[in-house]
Amino acid sequence: MLRLIPFFTTEAQLITALKRGESRAHKVVYERFAGKMMAVCTRYCANRADAEEVMLDGFMRVFEKIEQFREDGSFEGWVRRVMVTESLMFLRKSKQWRQEVPLEDVTVEPDYEWADTSLNENDLLRIVNQLPDGYRTVFNLYAIEGYAHAEIAEMLGISEGTSKSQLSRARLLLQTNLKKLEQETGQRTGQTESYEKTYRKTAN
Repeated sequence: MLRLIPFFTTEAQLITALKRGESRAHKVVYERFAGKMMAVCTRYCANRADAEEVMLDGFMRVFEKIEQFREDGSFEGWVRRVMVTESLMFLRKSKQWRQEVPLEDVTVEPDYEWADTSLNENDLLRIVNQLPDGYRTVFNLYAIEGYAHAEIAEMLGISEGTSKSQLSRARLLLQTNLKKLEQETGQRTGQTESYEKTYRKTAN
C-alpha cells in the first residue's frame, strides 16, 4: 500500500514555504483551516455567499501578508484575526453594521433564573445570525474574540459607550428571540451566561 508522506511535518516548515510563495503550502493552509475560518466569517456575514467571499479574500490576505506573522505566536490565531478583519472590512463597505433595532422591539429583560440552555450549537448560531449586523458584530468581537470595548470602539470607529450599548441591546434581543423560541417549542433556552458558553463552543 502506497504511503503518502506529508509535504510539511512541522508548522515552521509550512510557514517557510508560505513565505516562499509555494502553491502547495497555500493548498495545505486552505485545507487545514477552511472549515474553521468559514465558521468565523459566517458569524459576521450572515449570508453564506458573502461569508465565502470574505473567507477567500481572507486567505488571499494571509498569503500576501505572511511576512507579518510573528512565529512566536499561534498561526491559527493569526489567520483567525485576519478573517475577522476581512469580515469587518466587508461590513464597513456594505454600511450595514450600524443598523440598530428600536428599543420598543426588545421586549424582555435579562432573566438569570432560566434553566441551563438545551439549545444545540447550530440553533444558537442561527439565532445569533438573525441579529442586526451592528449588534452581531459587537457581540462576536466581545463574547467570542475577547476584545475589550475600547478595542472594539477603535476597530469599528465608534465610541466605547456605543460598543457597550450595542452589546447590551444584542443580549436583550437575543433573549427576546430565545424566549419566543421557548414559547413556540417548549424548549428551555437558558440564561445569558449559559447560551454564551454554548455559542463560544462554535468558535473552537
